[in-house]
Amino acid sequence: MQKKYYLYQMSEVALNVVAVIIFIVMVLITDLFLGDKGMVWTDITYLLVVILMFPYMMLHEVIHSISYVLNGADFKNVTYGMHLEKGVFCCLCKQNITKRNILISLLFPFVIIGVITYIIGIAFNNITLIILSIVNISGCTGDLLIFFDLLRLKDFEYSEYDNPIAFGLYSANDLSGLKLLGLKYIGEEEQLERNDRKKMVISKVSIAISIVYVIACVVMVLLRMN
Repeated sequence: MQKKYYLYQMSEVALNVVAVIIFIVMVLITDLFLGDKGMVWTDITYLLVVILMFPYMMLHEVIHSISYVLNGADFKNVTYGMHLEKGVFCCLCKQNITKRNILISLLFPFVIIGVITYIIGIAFNNITLIILSIVNISGCTGDLLIFFDLLRLKDFEYSEYDNPIAFGLYSANDLSGLKLLGLKYIGEEEQLERNDRKKMVISKVSIAISIVYVIACVVMVLLRMN
């Protein structure tokens, strides 16, 4: 059978709902685990979490890209994006990569700035680092679902393209009837659209939200100083 790209798209609403639930549960469990110390939110904690939130999510995507390249991808085929109207920051690897590459890349941010930083935050009772780590872990919901979905598949190559919330599985096997948790099958193609090679793609909505975010951070810092 001729190889084709079988396309899958993330179920945005479902993933975002699950991510919020994971965040709330982890905060509650962490508060119980810390016992008498508890998760004491101070004004500076709120300020730091708000200011560092966007950079931390961007770091998540940078770590994805580092893993892609370390495991054989060409950096010229890696692009970054911000599409907040779709609820995503993204790092897209617009070339075919191996199963090993994608599985490692999916786990990299979860482990490095999720699990490891969470443990460090607990050890030093650093609430800011704990919250940022929990935000990252909950934001890895899609990564983890795709990881476990792809873990059980064989004989495929993975590729992202110009759609920031979808990817293709290049295989000679018929994957059209495959049911993947948290993903929706959207069709098949002989070739993927990988024409947008800008290193950074930011939607107009994302630009507007980013401006509001920066202004809010500046206002919060000024109010704190006063």
